[in-house]
Amino acid sequence: MRVFGKSLLAGAGMLAAALVLWLFMRDVHIPILTLPKVGIVLMVIGGLEICHAVYLRVRRNASRNR
Repeated sequence: MRVFGKSLLAGAGMLAAALVLWLFMRDVHIPILTLPKVGIVLMVIGGLEICHAVYLRVRRNASRNR
């Protein structure tokens, strides 16, 4: 699998896991972190990973057109 596919898959997986944490773990309390906040952080990281994958794809296609 190429870098684009790996990054896109990792970002989508992080985004899905974060959404589960954010939606369904509101009642779970651990002493250090709250799981919904961890979910929000993972959503941001997953979104950035997807944006990076799209950027790599666009840059690769632009270099082929030259």
